[in-house]
Amino acid sequence: MTAPDPLRVAVVGSGPAGFYAAANLLSNGAEVDIYERLPTPWGLVRLGVAPDHPNIKAVSKVFEKVAQRPGFRFFGNVEIGTHLSADDLRAHYHAVIWSVGAQTDRRMGIPGEDLPGSLAATAFVAWYNGHPDYADLEVDLDVDRIVVVGNGNVAVDCARMLALTREELAPTDTTDEAIEAIAGSRVREIVMLGRRGPLEAAYTTPELLELGELAGADIVVDPAEAAVAVPDEASTTQRRNVEIVKEYAQRPRTGKPRAVVLRYLASPVELRGDGRVEEIVIGRNRLEPDAEGALRAVATGDTEVLECGLVLRSVGYRGTPLEGVPFDPGRAVIPNEGGRVAPGEYVAGWIKRGPSGIIGTNKKDANETCALVLEDAAAGHLPVPADASPEAIEALVVERQPHVVEYAGWEAIDAHERDRGEPHGRPRVKLRTWDELMALGRRSERTG
Repeated sequence: MTAPDPLRVAVVGSGPAGFYAAANLLSNGAEVDIYERLPTPWGLVRLGVAPDHPNIKAVSKVFEKVAQRPGFRFFGNVEIGTHLSADDLRAHYHAVIWSVGAQTDRRMGIPGEDLPGSLAATAFVAWYNGHPDYADLEVDLDVDRIVVVGNGNVAVDCARMLALTREELAPTDTTDEAIEAIAGSRVREIVMLGRRGPLEAAYTTPELLELGELAGADIVVDPAEAAVAVPDEASTTQRRNVEIVKEYAQRPRTGKPRAVVLRYLASPVELRGDGRVEEIVIGRNRLEPDAEGALRAVATGDTEVLECGLVLRSVGYRGTPLEGVPFDPGRAVIPNEGGRVAPGEYVAGWIKRGPSGIIGTNKKDANETCALVLEDAAAGHLPVPADASPEAIEALVVERQPHVVEYAGWEAIDAHERDRGEPHGRPRVKLRTWDELMALGRRSERTG
């Protein structure tokens, strides 16, 4: 069997992993169609990165260049499993790359978790970033204290966003509704709970440093919780993070209107309240080595009760299964070897490796997967699709989803949002609802 010419690949998911995969394949002469459930591309770059981190969002400029290359097409507002099946893609492409991310949050598994006032950090992030699925989410910030459960970068983002002043939020692409809610809230304290210590925290050093630079919030750490020994085998990041936490513990309160409190060796045990969250029971932990020598948090039995009006859980993401595609429920990923599920079927990004790394991590990850696609193609190992012509799959997409949003439709949305933001010195003012997005996306749909 000879290598297909041209090689036609479907990439499902238009986040960083999907676009990096497309860039690699296009550079190697393939034709790539990206499928996206939303009318807008870029995944977490648009809807997950904190709005006050414009430098990280700037990677979208790279993706814009990818989209202009010959052989690239974007099919937005098309959901695999609803409009097209996995078998539909297999029948029209030599290879399919699943880069659908990890779309749900992990739960804490404690009593009271489903009370109103208990919310996934993923939902909160989607709300302030203008995800259309969360346009109607009710986020009640009329509370004095918010507890964020978790010690990774998403937890830090949530805590920092809640502490930003109106002046800090104003030049960002945070939704207007979120700016008003955050700036106008009566929140005085944001508490972050980490089940292990400062040495084991998962946040990065730049994220930790930002918490100490907030215009409207003091950073507070208990000196006893900061007093940890740093072993010889600790990484440079771990050493630096412990230094920063110890420095924070020495800072006096300056009377800023809000405070971000970092708590360590603390886990949620129960949420309580009459009809909504009113308090959280926190259990104290100690660290003990497991069979492999890694330190794990073990409950001491000591607890305390903290009043709060909102709890955001940020304890990880999980991939979700796709009909007709293998899935490992334990790891919540599509099982694979280096990105290959089987010849003709591949994965990239979080659905491949789990929710780890930063945006740039996905470039190496996608390149690893694409090397396997090209290797299988050169060896003649890819299955032969029933009809690999671009026209055949395009006709099927239009038949199944007449309201498909092509890249020109996204460009119309993008230009409109940028025009709305420009008079206010903002990168964009986002359209938040499906109706708003589709009204513009449709204008650039094919006619006839």
